[in-house]
Amino acid sequence: MNPWLPTAPCTPRTCAGHEGRVRGRPAAAALLLAGCACILAGALGAPLLPLLGAARRERLIRRWAYGVVRAFGVRVRIVGTPGTPGAPDRTPGTPGTLVVANHISWLDIPLVAAVFPGRMLAKSEIRGWPLLGPLAARGGTLFVERDRLRALPATVRTIGAALRGGSRVVVFPEGTTWCGRGPGGRFGPAVFQAAIDAHATVVPVRITYRTAPAEHTTPAGHNATVEHTAPAGAAAFVGDDPLVASLWRVVTAAGLTAEIRVLPPIPADGPPDRRALARRAQTAVANDSANRPPESVHH
Repeated sequence: MNPWLPTAPCTPRTCAGHEGRVRGRPAAAALLLAGCACILAGALGAPLLPLLGAARRERLIRRWAYGVVRAFGVRVRIVGTPGTPGAPDRTPGTPGTLVVANHISWLDIPLVAAVFPGRMLAKSEIRGWPLLGPLAARGGTLFVERDRLRALPATVRTIGAALRGGSRVVVFPEGTTWCGRGPGGRFGPAVFQAAIDAHATVVPVRITYRTAPAEHTTPAGHNATVEHTAPAGAAAFVGDDPLVASLWRVVTAAGLTAEIRVLPPIPADGPPDRRALARRAQTAVANDSANRPPESVHH
């Protein structure tokens, strides 16, 4: 095991719980089938995407990714201004953008793709996942062997080349998943070197999962609602949690909402080096209450 490999203290037993309303087994099973069917449809249709124009392809990916999250019974809330769906966020000949986000769940991948379709940087283990693995590979995912430190420079060069070519690259620089409670992990600086080398803009985004209000009965016999203000643990995919167990938690957690908040972009030539750029992006994600952009809410 690489001693530099990021680890989180989160475990399925202590962090992946749900305190709100739950769905019955038949409804949860139906959502599980619907979500898997939506992913399968994307895998089957992926070979046809290169035949489409760039704007139409991006618009289709956004709609499909949004549909995946909704198919699993999770509401989507987009806060900020991600740009017009299907419209490029750059002019021809300019570098792409590096989108960086905190990491909580496997749901993060389609959630970010619903706003910023792009080439994901993912751990090599995902390549072997059923349905999701082949789909990620066909979608141009950049796989990294996290336990091989020697492979890191080549990964940075690959990301830099993709950015220089105009691609949008999506990275979770914490290097592992956290449950969403607390500040999360440190943003590794390596991927930010790729943005500096390519003169690419960094776009930080904040991901949170929350439960719907739960009802309880007052002593007078009236129903009242109680907001769960803490992030929803049902979405957390941490530690040695089996993917099947995480899928089932998500579909049984009624009223789960995924929020993605788009934060102000950071020019790569602003901070003096990759570590300063990583700290600035991490601070923006951790303190997203400051300078919040206008809201755009989708249900």
